[in-house]
Amino acid sequence: MNYSPFFHHNPENNRILVVDDSPDNLFLVQSILAEEGYESILLENGPDAIAYIEKSPPHLVLLDVMMPKMDGLEVTRTIRKNPSLPYIPILLITAYDGASVVKGLDSGADDFIRKPVEVDELLARVRSLLRLKHSVDERDAIAYQREDFVSRLAHDLRTPLIAADRMLELLQKGTLGELSQEMYEAIAVMSRSNSNLLEMVNMLLEVYRYEAGRKTLNFSPFNIGKLLLEVTEELTPLAVTKGLSLKFLGSSNSQAIMVGDRMELHRVLTNLIGNAIKFTDRGTIEVNLEIQLERVKIEVRDTGQGISSQEIEQLFQRFHQGKHKRSGSGLGLHLSHRIIAAHQGKIAVESELGKGSLFTIYLNKNQ
Repeated sequence: MNYSPFFHHNPENNRILVVDDSPDNLFLVQSILAEEGYESILLENGPDAIAYIEKSPPHLVLLDVMMPKMDGLEVTRTIRKNPSLPYIPILLITAYDGASVVKGLDSGADDFIRKPVEVDELLARVRSLLRLKHSVDERDAIAYQREDFVSRLAHDLRTPLIAADRMLELLQKGTLGELSQEMYEAIAVMSRSNSNLLEMVNMLLEVYRYEAGRKTLNFSPFNIGKLLLEVTEELTPLAVTKGLSLKFLGSSNSQAIMVGDRMELHRVLTNLIGNAIKFTDRGTIEVNLEIQLERVKIEVRDTGQGISSQEIEQLFQRFHQGKHKRSGSGLGLHLSHRIIAAHQGKIAVESELGKGSLFTIYLNKNQ
């Protein structure tokens, strides 16, 4: 694939949608484009344009601003709000003043040209936007190839890591013969390192599945209070080892029933509470559950080192690593954010350096 920013112009490779309520204007623009060898599709109103674009996205849209039914600004906003569409450059054609141009660009258009249209200017803007379109497409293709490579690599790494994990487990149990104390300790270190690497690979695969739209969640009713209590009990020994107090302040009564993917939310809660323990050296971690009318509110509060305002802005980005020496791969919070978003919920953080952090999750009780 050629990733050069200099797009080799080939009109036959481009399909241009022209939308204008005036048949005369459509014919004029079509004639100009045809002289250069472009394929053009002509439509006279916004709703038809939206329907066509959703079915067969063109390489470029030439769009009149003033049209009945739906003007060019509304068409532009509708295109930009559709996450399933690829990037499509939009060139507005307007006979009006600068205010109209500003509104068009703010709506998501890429460029504009004024009526009456000058042939050379129109073709120059068309060529410029098509270069942009193909550059974006090439960038996205390379990004997809990179993500696919990472996914395949992570998948291939799991097999030898799992095999090594099983072998180290056998060695630790003495199945293959007695070990000296020194050998036992060395194998224990190897086992922990292998487990950490396997966990990172598994998390990377989960992130890829969410980002590629290949993750299927299993929604069913469950008791969120019991889940929180379960995770808290699982992590209590880790907190006790550090001399910390881990408390669950919520309730697991019948009012705590919600609909969601229990296993994925277990992953989120384990990550948040585990992070709170990891970054707290003394004090407490409190986990609270508040049952509201239509949603549940979960809080994880710690007395740890806190997070700076600059770090908070990037906290849920993929591979963002904090400045603390104990910071991990940067995948855990990103994946947690993805899981909560897939539940149509929200996750927020409040923190101040030296005064601890508060992570809050809001989840709808019924999906």
